[in-house]
Amino acid sequence: MSSDLLVARLRASLGEKGVVTDPDVLDSHRNDHATFCKAGVPLVLVRPASTAEVQEVLRAAGEYGVPVVTQGARTGLSGAANALDGCLLLSTSRLNQILEISVEDQVAVVQPGVVNSELSRAVLDQGLFYPPDPSSWEMSTIGGNIATNAGGLCCVKYGVTGDFVRGLEVVLASGEVVRTGRRTVKGVAGYDLTRLIVGSEGTLGVVTEATLALRPAPEAALTAAATFLTIEDGIAAAAAVMASGLRPSLLEFLDGPTARAIQDYRDMGLPADVGSLLIAQSDRGPRAAEDVAQIARICTAFGAVEVAEASDAEESRMLLEARRLVNAALEPLGVTLVDDVAVPRSKLVALLKGVAEIGTKYDVLICCPGHVGDGNMHPTVVFDRDDAAAEARALEAFGEVMNLGLALGGTITGEHGIGTLKARWLEQELGPVGLDLHRRIKQVFDPQNLLNPGKVLLDDAG
Repeated sequence: MSSDLLVARLRASLGEKGVVTDPDVLDSHRNDHATFCKAGVPLVLVRPASTAEVQEVLRAAGEYGVPVVTQGARTGLSGAANALDGCLLLSTSRLNQILEISVEDQVAVVQPGVVNSELSRAVLDQGLFYPPDPSSWEMSTIGGNIATNAGGLCCVKYGVTGDFVRGLEVVLASGEVVRTGRRTVKGVAGYDLTRLIVGSEGTLGVVTEATLALRPAPEAALTAAATFLTIEDGIAAAAAVMASGLRPSLLEFLDGPTARAIQDYRDMGLPADVGSLLIAQSDRGPRAAEDVAQIARICTAFGAVEVAEASDAEESRMLLEARRLVNAALEPLGVTLVDDVAVPRSKLVALLKGVAEIGTKYDVLICCPGHVGDGNMHPTVVFDRDDAAAEARALEAFGEVMNLGLALGGTITGEHGIGTLKARWLEQELGPVGLDLHRRIKQVFDPQNLLNPGKVLLDDAG
């Protein structure tokens, strides 16, 4: 009964509060928000409250040969946090302290269970800004954001999570602790282990502390929204905005099917024949109004049939509401299978046209909102949850969208990660030599293959 011995050892190390075996609780922690990703039945859920306790958990798991799946808030969309049969779930929920906010160094030191929005509000109180803002920012944790290298709406100006991670404290599979990176703005000594850990989805170690770069808080932002009759006009306007020398803090795109779904869900005043919707924002304070006016002129020059310019924060919020309603608007239409391809901006029209053709080919609705400023789009396959044939067609369409993204010189994921959902396409993107390097790196960090096996690298589970 090695499992009983393992649980007993964990209770001795973490106490009753840190170890959960209740079947109902385990069932509720089996999976993240991904669709069509298998989830196994875990042996136990542990909630360590310190780095030392994480070390004890990993040492015990190693001695008993039990796989470990680390979880944050489980808001991911790739199955990376899904349980494996007989695994140990390691929740970071009790590692939830903001340890330091330094105005002088413009850094925050946090534990992985800190919720993104809580950190953002805490640093704002000090006149600082933590830019990474995934759409799940009110729920997702910093540890989860680091695991997937999460993005968000403001990536077009500020970048993704990894661009703000200065250093990490990581517990390795052996139970050893390594500190990567540094607190300083500059530092190039040695291999960049920090960047290696960021985006590794819990396959190389367990992050227990992160040092994050901050920025001065931006000034008030203003927003513009423009509707176009075609996809091509909307994309051309977005390209012109990016080429104009402006640095919008947000540049979002909704294709016609997405815009119409939003209009059906809530009256936003969008025309029935809308082909695309472009939403842009500037956070340059006194110059924001000038930026927004210039963006409006560009959109008009590229065929916008209607342009709205916000004059204050409330109007800006209202113009952004359409983008924030995407998930809610698509949910009533059926099951949604969210893709996450990114392509060079010069290939966006080809991507969107190709996505429409794939939808027609497989007789499924594919809506395509996304972060047009950095080329990261979210083709979302929508289908009837009670139609097995439609489900099969949707899965085929999903795969073709990823193949299309790769054919256009892009990537199968810009911010959601690989998990299990996209693992079989990773070799196509990396190539055999790149994939072999990934496997050998994994072996160095995790020789027993116990850290989230079967995630990212398809054949890890054996």
